Amino acid sequence: MSNFEDDFNEDDYDQPASETNPVRARMKQLEKEAKELRKQVAEFAVTQRELAFAKAGIDPASPQAKYFVKGYDGDLTPEAIRAAAEEAQLITPQPVQVDPDKAAWQQSNRIAAGAETASEGPSWIKRIRDASSAEEVSEIFAEAQAQGVDLG
Repeated sequence: MSNFEDDFNEDDYDQPASETNPVRARMKQLEKEAKELRKQVAEFAVTQRELAFAKAGIDPASPQAKYFVKGYDGDLTPEAIRAAAEEAQLITPQPVQVDPDKAAWQQSNRIAAGAETASEGPSWIKRIRDASSAEEVSEIFAEAQAQGVDLG
C-alpha cells in the first residue's frame, strides 16, 4: 500500500509563487535535511563499528570474521571484541605486552630497594681503631674520601 504523501510531490507541479505555502516549503526542507542526517548517522554507526573491529585486530572483510562481525552485539571496545573473538577461536590470544618505560621504572625501583637493604660497608671508625700504623690510617681516609665519605 502506498502512502499518498510519498506518491504526491508538490515540487513536481508548477504553482504560482503566490499560491505556495512558505510553512509547508520550510517543513519539506526540514524533512529533507532530517532524512539526510538520519542517513549520515546510519553511515557513521557502520563506520564506527568497522573501526572498532579493526582496532581489535579483526578484518571485517575476511570470510572467517564476517559472521562474527555480523552477529556480535557486545561492547564495541577493542578489548571486549578481542576477548569475544578469542573465545570464538577466531584469533589467537595476544601475549601481554609490557610497556618498556614501566619495566625500566620497575627495575630501577628494585635496584633502589636493594640499595636500601644492602649493608653499609665497613665501619670507618672500627677500621681506624684496628689500624696498626699511620700509613694504614691514611689509606683508610683516602678510601673514605674516594667513596665520598667525610671522616673529618
